[in-house]
Amino acid sequence: MTPSDYEFLRQFLKGRSGLVLSDDKQYLVESRLLPIGRKSGLGSISEVVAKLRLPGNEALARQVTEAMTTNESFFFRDKTPFEHLEKTIFPDLLQSRAAQRRIRIWCAAASTGQEPYSIAITQKEMAAKFAGWRCEIVGTDLSVEVLEKAKVGLYSQFEVQRGLPIQMLLKYFQQTGDTWQISSEIRAAVQYKQLNLLEDFSHLGQFDVVFCRNVLIYFDQQTKSAVLERIARMMPADGYLVLGAAETVVGLTNAFKPVPDRRGLYQVNRAAAGQTTTLSSLPRLAAIGGGRAG
Repeated sequence: MTPSDYEFLRQFLKGRSGLVLSDDKQYLVESRLLPIGRKSGLGSISEVVAKLRLPGNEALARQVTEAMTTNESFFFRDKTPFEHLEKTIFPDLLQSRAAQRRIRIWCAAASTGQEPYSIAITQKEMAAKFAGWRCEIVGTDLSVEVLEKAKVGLYSQFEVQRGLPIQMLLKYFQQTGDTWQISSEIRAAVQYKQLNLLEDFSHLGQFDVVFCRNVLIYFDQQTKSAVLERIARMMPADGYLVLGAAETVVGLTNAFKPVPDRRGLYQVNRAAAGQTTTLSSLPRLAAIGGGRAG
């Protein structure tokens, strides 16, 4: 791969998905894109780049973008966010939403479904408290491929062993040969939609809880700030934002404030609601209709 090929791919991926590649990621690009190239009859990264430069290659552009932005996921990842959900977020919203008896949750990096299904299982474990309530969970992602897997809810032995307690595996999954499929009830609790976080997502409506974990780490500072501020405008003043262990709003935006003694948990800061970044400040995108980098 030539330096100019790599620079083209860096700019291409940033514009398509917000993904920022450092100078030393050529090996990652080659390992993920060479198989994509071979499937299209292209023998090198240079040939992939040459074809991407030509108009009318949206299918290849989408494959390249999805290959570079698809990341691993596992059930109840990092544990702490789901403890916050069970012990802080749900108890608070059960009280504050008692009149409406409705909660909407957005998982903004659904990947292959482990996170939104972990949210659904956490809610299901509190079913007695949610009797008569409507709990909507929406999972979005840039990649069509991972969303299709998420909808099916079929996982390998290795995937279910990563973070999923054995009692929940036996309770909510059915074994089929060497794989495990999550129950139809849990699958039905999550709606999946393709979405690009760099594009307008206001059409999704308002959410009481937003999980946006392990996504911002792939963006530059300007994009992080803009995405966070647009998320804030889709949430009520008492809504909750959950970020990944290595992510923070500090130094990025005043639209959210940390929840004391709850690592990675934030609420909307309405005092700073007017200090927002507009959609036009985000990088211009080619039309791809999809959504995530995490």
